[in-house]
Amino acid sequence: MSGFLPVDSLDSPRFCGLPTFMRLPQASVEDVLDAAIIGLPCDSGAPYRTGARFGPNAVRSMSVMLRPVNPYRGNLNVFERLRIADAGDASVVPGYMQATMDRIEAAIDSLVRRDILPVGIGGDHSVSLPALRAVARQHGPVALVHFDAHSDTWPGYFGGELYSAGTPFRRAVEEDIVEPEASIQIGMRGSLFRPDDVSQSIDLGYEVITGDAMFDLGMAGTAARVAKRVRARPVYFTFDLDFVDPSCAPGVQTPEAGGPSTRETLTLLRALSAMNVVGADVVETNPLFDGPGQITALLAATVVHEVLSLIAAGRGASSGP
Repeated sequence: MSGFLPVDSLDSPRFCGLPTFMRLPQASVEDVLDAAIIGLPCDSGAPYRTGARFGPNAVRSMSVMLRPVNPYRGNLNVFERLRIADAGDASVVPGYMQATMDRIEAAIDSLVRRDILPVGIGGDHSVSLPALRAVARQHGPVALVHFDAHSDTWPGYFGGELYSAGTPFRRAVEEDIVEPEASIQIGMRGSLFRPDDVSQSIDLGYEVITGDAMFDLGMAGTAARVAKRVRARPVYFTFDLDFVDPSCAPGVQTPEAGGPSTRETLTLLRALSAMNVVGADVVETNPLFDGPGQITALLAATVVHEVLSLIAAGRGASSGP
């Protein structure tokens, strides 16, 4: 793993150096990597709050607080198991959804064609659709593991606009890049546009665990349901920060009261069994609305680290002793 380790903050202060995720090296086209962090700085799909375009660098900035070892997965050092670098940001065209999605898809495709697992930092949730397109081109239709306060399966917005932060997982089913019968959505809650805002996901074939059902099941029970649903299928993992209660994560695009705390969220993520993750994103961090100390960006960085740990655990499980 020589050359693919974060800068050691015991040797060099956290405020030194270029802002990459966890102070990882910057990726080059010659690097042989297992995974890459890539910023997806788009908020053109945001129906209300904008500002998530600034999310990737806010998350990178707070990621310097993280350390390599994850004690919740047997003292796993992600960077001793996986070669990871920061690939910078995908290019976007602000205000133009189709052009932006084309550029994001191309950026993700450039990674997956080299067998590099993309871990995106958004950006609004519209960025998941072009990322899924690129990942599915390599792996076929994937199982979706989706943490969110909202289903993001609406037919359209504003008179039939097909592409927004509220539509990616309907489009993904329609395009046959997600296998809904192997997919699960967790955390849906709050008031609705229409009575079928949640049931429309079930009609598409997704399993849905609402926020209330998640609390009834408990975090271990919810994690078990995820494992049962996806089994050994290739998984795309997507985490919207509004899954978390806005008292703990105020800096999001669409806050929704009544969600889990930071501790409950991390307990759930750490309870997840190793799975065959082939792509991931952590989205909708909006630093323009963040609280003191950039608590949302810090949580988003921590979630990215937990996702990397989950990927590393899966690689360990697949490779055997």
